[in-house]
Amino acid sequence: MVSTESASSGRFRAFGDAVRRWRDRVAPESAGLTAVGQRRAAGLRREELALLAGISADYVTRLEQGRATHPSDQVVEALARALRLSTAERAHLFRLAGLAPPGPDRVPATLTPSVHRLLERLTGTPVAVFDAAWTLLLANPLYTAVLGERPEWRGHGRNGVWWTFLGPPGRVRQSPEARHAMEAALVFDLRTTAGRYPAASRLGELIAELRAGSPRFAELWESGAVGRHEAARKTVEHPEVGPLTLDCDILTVAGDDVRVMVYTAEPGSPDADRLTLLATTVPPALPRTALDANSGTDLIT
Repeated sequence: MVSTESASSGRFRAFGDAVRRWRDRVAPESAGLTAVGQRRAAGLRREELALLAGISADYVTRLEQGRATHPSDQVVEALARALRLSTAERAHLFRLAGLAPPGPDRVPATLTPSVHRLLERLTGTPVAVFDAAWTLLLANPLYTAVLGERPEWRGHGRNGVWWTFLGPPGRVRQSPEARHAMEAALVFDLRTTAGRYPAASRLGELIAELRAGSPRFAELWESGAVGRHEAARKTVEHPEVGPLTLDCDILTVAGDDVRVMVYTAEPGSPDADRLTLLATTVPPALPRTALDANSGTDLIT
């Protein structure tokens, strides 16, 4: 008879084998990385996968060797995105980790290869990807350079609605009318998403926290406010290059149920020059999600 411990050990070895096998098939160039030095294989190195997934290279090594067991669902999700797994492959990786593949009780956080390719072609543009509940999935370095690092990412701190109603003031300056319109649109979005994913417990917790902590959110939620996102012009008070007046557009990837937020400057304007100047100070890197491998808590860098 095979012991439970042996079966578990074998499953995690299979998890490591799968990660290593899928890592070998992803060419660095296809992931937006520059291949340097002598390479024994055409695929990603461990440190490159770690960079893309936002976890340490040592943790990737331990996962592949079966020495790190019980990875969190956030870690598995980040690896699946970095490895560009298909829906079936992603589900298989979750099962190998001893986890149930995300279903209707969770808001989807999967990014398809086509979304990854879109982000790779926008490296000179501030861009971020959010799920249907406005939780930040990926942000490229220029987006972070423009909007700034957020001091608190734990709990619901990655969520744009939480940040709008309960977070500290950011760099974006809006008129009261524009702010009110954005708030109504976010609440309407969240209510619509809650209707699509009624069993998503984390989403329910977010809504409860917002209703308890923000009178403005509670008012909009209870009134059934309706709003829609439209192209908006925002001014970002940047501490290094000065004010940046940028157009903000939100693209919806309907099949994946994610939103892509893109900031652009009017060509030839002083704002475009300042944005270009800021881009030269940002190290080249792919959009990525950083995770605390010990706690499984998502952190964005």
